[in-house]
Amino acid sequence: MLPLPCNLPLLLSLLLCVYTFSFNVPFNVPFNAYPPPPTLTGSMISTACSRYCLQSSKITRTSKLFSSSTPATSPATSPATPTKTPPKKRVLSGVQPTGSLHLGNYLGSISQWPKMQEEYDCSFCVVDLHSLTNMPKNTEVTKSLKENTLTAAAIYIASGVDPSTSNIFVQSHVKQHAELSWLLSCSLPLNWLERMIQYKDKTATAKEGEVGTGLLTYPALMAADILLYGAEVVPVGEDQRQHLELTRDVARRFNDLYCKGGPWKKKAKEYGVPSYPVFREPAAQIVKGGARIMSLSDGRNKMSKSDPNPNSCINILDSPDVIVQKIKAAKTDDIVGIFEDTSRPEANNLMSIYDITSQGDGEDVSGMSWGEFKPILATSVVEYLKPLQKRYEEVRNEEGYLEGVLKEGKENASVIAEETVRKVKIGMGFYLD
Repeated sequence: MLPLPCNLPLLLSLLLCVYTFSFNVPFNVPFNAYPPPPTLTGSMISTACSRYCLQSSKITRTSKLFSSSTPATSPATSPATPTKTPPKKRVLSGVQPTGSLHLGNYLGSISQWPKMQEEYDCSFCVVDLHSLTNMPKNTEVTKSLKENTLTAAAIYIASGVDPSTSNIFVQSHVKQHAELSWLLSCSLPLNWLERMIQYKDKTATAKEGEVGTGLLTYPALMAADILLYGAEVVPVGEDQRQHLELTRDVARRFNDLYCKGGPWKKKAKEYGVPSYPVFREPAAQIVKGGARIMSLSDGRNKMSKSDPNPNSCINILDSPDVIVQKIKAAKTDDIVGIFEDTSRPEANNLMSIYDITSQGDGEDVSGMSWGEFKPILATSVVEYLKPLQKRYEEVRNEEGYLEGVLKEGKENASVIAEETVRKVKIGMGFYLD
């Protein structure tokens, strides 16, 4: 005979549950609403007591045994293991606020950003520090630097960059850009900077005293921009690939010098930071389709804000009348027919602009003359830019909105940048307060 359990109230509760579930009687319905069930037998009580003795230590008030939706004999269901979503790769990009942003900036870079938000963790900064590298024009640049910075940020938003998804900020607002640039420069061989194509090209043609130190060292600042945020992907045009390769070299060199072996592990442990290398090497994402929009005055040169000819580029905020006039004045050739050919740089450029701005819905222009084609191209560009210009005006006219976006962007960026610089200083042996 089984010994009676010491907790009789609990046993009676158990028997009641078994009894009730065995005949599918809800707890909240009076027993007289159902036909009387069979009488409990000794064997039923004995079985219930046996189960109780074996499981009594596990029974609680929250047990599924007492749930009206789960049979007493049902095993507990194990919770499903949550699926971890891998973090998005980080992306960093930006443009200089030197003069008005033009069609080449938009088609070659900015227009790609909204789609990137869906796949990457994006940061887009207005790289105002880079705008000071052209020393002869620094005075001219600084006169409108503030307004051009706000204009650039507003164009980011107008193009479809969502501040709630991507981080938008001004480079100079985050002090760690300049700080890391200096720290990296001190570990960067001079000949690495001297071999940069833009430096060599400009020093070859500039007059004495026209080339500033910033032109030589700005690749170090560009490397700092990217490495500060651990950017894994950097969208660049083909002409910027060399600078990204330098950034990869800088990251590898710093890690080799300061983040290897026992000394680094000891420092990392002392300051409580991970012992893996500080920098990851970013990969280039070469922008396709409109990555190189060329000058309207010379199809062999890239459209540029620094071109002294104002008709050489179409600015994003140009009025329809101005756009029509610039395209009307665009350089062409005397070959009959509108078609692309490697020997026709101007024709190739204008056709490329038309293909992109017409978004595949353009008419067949191959048999037209330039006089017939240019008005069609101008209309295509005007219509393409119209929604962007409208949204830009809305952003600028909403008082305090743009400034709030940039303030929040600065705060978000500073958290990441400060931690990166801290790890750099740990690796280099600085005394930290």
